[in-house]
Amino acid sequence: MKKENLEIGRKGEALAKKYLQKKGYRVIEQNHRTKYSEIDLIARHKGVLVFIEVRTKVGDQFGTPEESFNRKKINKLIWNAKAYITWKGYLKQCRIDAVCIVLDCNKTLKRINHYRNITWVKP
Repeated sequence: MKKENLEIGRKGEALAKKYLQKKGYRVIEQNHRTKYSEIDLIARHKGVLVFIEVRTKVGDQFGTPEESFNRKKINKLIWNAKAYITWKGYLKQCRIDAVCIVLDCNKTLKRINHYRNITWVKP
């Protein structure tokens, strides 16, 4: 991954973390690696374990962050979440959320959208 893309991704994760914390989420892990890939944020919210995928883009002239979600990506998120809950022995239901961020050309926040419950994960 290009260094600039990595920096944009990390900036988006920091913005998402701050946004979610203001909404009452308690982030317990960030950038958790599994054998399948990486989970951007793992948080607790109102007693539910939440896996959060953060998608960040500079501008949306080449598509929105929301458009980068497809069935393959969602299946990968589910596999990551299942690997995590198996590893931790977590027996309750959890969910996957998405935070989509668009930055302007100066890399300052243009918009942030939080999508809850894009899918549920059963242990």
